[in-house]
Amino acid sequence: MLNPAQKKYLRGLAHSLKPLVLIGGGGVTPSLLASVEEALEGHELIKIRFNDHKEQKKELLEKITQETGSEAAGMIGHVATLYRSREEPEKRKIFFPGEKPPKKTKPSKTVIKKDR
Repeated sequence: MLNPAQKKYLRGLAHSLKPLVLIGGGGVTPSLLASVEEALEGHELIKIRFNDHKEQKKELLEKITQETGSEAAGMIGHVATLYRSREEPEKRKIFFPGEKPPKKTKPSKTVIKKDR
């Protein structure tokens, strides 16, 4: 669950993003959910735009977040911002203030000594 400070941080990161998924006349379909899943896998933070069904956008957004396991960081007008962190911490792209990315371990150098 995102706290208000995290949502604010994500909205700031999403400011320059363009919507990756457009919701049209078909509403929430399996193919739309697959598109949202694919976008979240690649980006973690995405925007979706409601071109149709604007009256039901809150209900549709709730359905999308439940089906994809994502969280809504906010909605401005007809554009919603979704976030889902990656399962593997080393593959995450977004870290909240105060979080530290995991340290990358360098492969150990093995020194082979030759007998003289």
